[in-house]
Amino acid sequence: MSTLPARPRAALLLLAYLAFVSLGLPDGLLGVGWPSIRGDFDVPTEAVGWVLTAGTVGYLTSSVLAGFTLARVGVGALLAGSTLLASLALTGYSVSPVLAVLVGCALLLGLGSGAVDSGLNAYAAGAFGPRHMNWLHAFFGLGVAIGPLIMTAVLSAGLAWRWGYGIVAAAQLVLAVAFALTVRAWQRGVPASTEAGDAIQAPIVRVPVRETLRLPAVWSGTLAFVLYVAIEVSAGLWAFLLLTEGRGLSAAVAGGCVSAYWGSLFVGRIVQGLVAERLGAGLVLRVSLAGMAVGAALIAVPGPALLAVLGLVVVGFAAAPVFPLLTLTTAERVGAAHADRAIGLQIGAAGIGAALVPAGLGVLIGNTSVQVLGSALLVLALALIALYEWGARRSTGRPTGQPAPTQPGGEGQPASGPVRPVVDGR
Repeated sequence: MSTLPARPRAALLLLAYLAFVSLGLPDGLLGVGWPSIRGDFDVPTEAVGWVLTAGTVGYLTSSVLAGFTLARVGVGALLAGSTLLASLALTGYSVSPVLAVLVGCALLLGLGSGAVDSGLNAYAAGAFGPRHMNWLHAFFGLGVAIGPLIMTAVLSAGLAWRWGYGIVAAAQLVLAVAFALTVRAWQRGVPASTEAGDAIQAPIVRVPVRETLRLPAVWSGTLAFVLYVAIEVSAGLWAFLLLTEGRGLSAAVAGGCVSAYWGSLFVGRIVQGLVAERLGAGLVLRVSLAGMAVGAALIAVPGPALLAVLGLVVVGFAAAPVFPLLTLTTAERVGAAHADRAIGLQIGAAGIGAALVPAGLGVLIGNTSVQVLGSALLVLALALIALYEWGARRSTGRPTGQPAPTQPGGEGQPASGPVRPVVDGR
């Protein structure tokens, strides 16, 4: 049996990590940069909703079309083209003369990010075990943690916020070139996984779309992604405003604290990628959701800035494994034949949670006070716990007698359908 040489396989895994870093970098810029952006364009705080909504429209569109794109061009070309589009969009951010142009660039950025996110998650869910799935998403957290540091350094140096977006645009361009140079390598097979060895080529099982959409587990999982991402993004987006205007920290210190929040997400995914393999996804998810509620409560309690910072770090560390483990266990909840479609819906729903809820919080904060952030996060965390427990008590969407297939050596982790990498035009 012929196998891919070790070096190209390791290179593909490294590029997958870098792709998740690239997804996180722009998200980390907006929270620190928005006060300067709104001042530059002379718009109210809640105008960030336009930016988030435009990004979500692009994100949802490309997520829905990701299956068709993957079936026609493959993962390598998708990553190269989408990362190039993101680079162009971020360049547009850096030269936008008015908010309307920046909103248009947010739409393009969403198109690029959604394609990478949905396609790579569907690819990785079947190719990797819990460890690498957590580590992939850890690198998203690393990207978002680096973003605030870049913007804070730019602003502290007396430069305009536009420089922050320009720096990230250049980094995205370099990554796009790397993907373009490895397009053929992505078509050779599935990346190596230390747990799985050589991945098997699973046959494609075609089921009608309406059967997938009829499964309650599909929709409960989709709503869970809305709530989870709403918490993650809202905390990161509005933490800077809370710590500066609400708790009296300087801009430089607050920027570092926001980066610490995203950094705790990165560290948590590295650590809990190992823990999940030993304790099981269900237990890790329950403990993590409870930890998110505790962290949100710390943010909600009136008190010194240190308490809010501690709450943010607790939320970030506790939230770390939730997204990757919910993605990884999709086939267990809905059945392998429905998993790729369900993942696409979940990733699209994540875009809704990343835009509508933080934007709604912006309106609420604009009309009341930024101190409402902690209470809002606590309500969302409790709702997510209730939804997860409800879903855990329901039967899976698999037909009776058809257990989810497992990956060899993956300790019972269900495979997520075929990984060619083609999502057969869904």
